Amino acid sequence: MTKSKGHGTKKVNLREKMAKLEHEQWAHWTKYMLDALKLDALNDPLIARWRKLIDTPYDKLTEEQKESDREWADKAIEIHRKHAREAS
Repeated sequence: MTKSKGHGTKKVNLREKMAKLEHEQWAHWTKYMLDALKLDALNDPLIARWRKLIDTPYDKLTEEQKESDREWADKAIEIHRKHAREAS
């Protein structure tokens, strides 16, 4: 795996794993909400886009789409780092 944004290889690997998890969480929640609210009947292009993204595995997303998940992964990693510092 290549390095990016000054992160070491292990950190990038964690970042990608967390970003994949973020995508899976988003997809799960979004599918639940769309199904529960029956919003498909609106025939909205945004809902169709979300449905497509729900069914797209993380590794098949565009780099732009992955970057959105990486931003959320970075937030989760930072919370973990702060917690680890406070606990030590």
